[in-house]
Amino acid sequence: MFRPLALFIGMRYTRAKRRNHFISFISLTSMVGLALGVLVMILVLSVMNGFDRELRTRILGMVPHATVSSYTPLDDWQQTGDQVLEHPDVVAVAPFTQLQGMLTHSGSVQPVLVNGVLPSAEKNVSIIAEHMIEGSLDALESGEFGIVIGQQTAARFNAGVGEKLTFVLPEASITPAGVFPRLKRFTVVGVFKVGAELDSSLALINIEDAARLSRWQPNQVEGVRLKLDNLFDAPRVAWEIARSMPDSDLHPRDWTRSHGNLFQAIQMEKTMIALLLLLIVAVAAFNIISTLVMVVTDKKADIAILRTLGASPGQIMAIFMVQGSLIGVVGTIIGGILGVISALNVTTWVAGLEKLFGHQFLSSDVYFISYLPSELRSSDVLMICGAALLMSFLATLYPAWRASRTEPAEALRYE
Repeated sequence: MFRPLALFIGMRYTRAKRRNHFISFISLTSMVGLALGVLVMILVLSVMNGFDRELRTRILGMVPHATVSSYTPLDDWQQTGDQVLEHPDVVAVAPFTQLQGMLTHSGSVQPVLVNGVLPSAEKNVSIIAEHMIEGSLDALESGEFGIVIGQQTAARFNAGVGEKLTFVLPEASITPAGVFPRLKRFTVVGVFKVGAELDSSLALINIEDAARLSRWQPNQVEGVRLKLDNLFDAPRVAWEIARSMPDSDLHPRDWTRSHGNLFQAIQMEKTMIALLLLLIVAVAAFNIISTLVMVVTDKKADIAILRTLGASPGQIMAIFMVQGSLIGVVGTIIGGILGVISALNVTTWVAGLEKLFGHQFLSSDVYFISYLPSELRSSDVLMICGAALLMSFLATLYPAWRASRTEPAEALRYE
């Protein structure tokens, strides 16, 4: 079978056992370093992609993409909702009223953001109905003063469906007996779990109950919540809707104001970590330079003989480029395979370690999700492997050029 001379000799040099074992060790080190660099880069970028995905699907699936609210209570939210739905980028709307305060139970206190919602409409703009682990969102009936809480809140209070919780509003009521905080007893009718910080900071009640707590009429709401076709268009869409609304008292707000800093932090960290890990891959790739320089020095006599037999400088250069590139190809393939396997299983492995040691590495009290996510993207794998192969190839150019400049007479003078 025909094989080019450079490819044949370059692969033969790679397979042959060298007299200088130190060169073999450096070659192996370069290959292992390149494989580890590719593996770690694929794994870390997959984890960063997982955090990005969880932010989009879980956090931004629970919080509004955008809202249109009023400084005074809205009497007819349906009319406002119909006007908002005329925008082509709006998928669904639902009314809301927000209250901030504290939940107390058996001496424990926790701050909470309470959303007054209409259960039938909330399912169209939120993923909460898909993440109920106890009870149901439909159990939030007007006048019953039921409440749906997160799993972390339920664990803190050791409260399940049927338990009574007290909601304390940051307002005072003046009575003949003195000034007292406003309190209201709620019955837990559901528990949700999205595996994020919202499990400990968010609660839902019926929107008419929220109006009563705000001392409004039962049909009055704070505003309408929007679900958009593309959440990254939220600032533009919210601004366009605000300009198109005839009521100047309405003002828009989008998720970039409440959670935009978190998304920007993830994007920046992903970029910076990718650059840092790329330097690790570059160091491993450029170890090939030292390997080939020593190989060229060790093979000077062979190079001189090949030149006297008629090999051109270009063929000599190609021989060592093949040898160096083969180290890069093998290291990249091994690192790529191990990186893909690790990225696909890292969530399960970390969960197993947490169970083994009885310690949660990612707590929703500190991080915005409570487990390590991972999302493998073929574009990342191709980019990383391509960069590693390119740097490996570039690392072969200088040693190969040095080899092609070898003078046969000088190399064989002392042989």
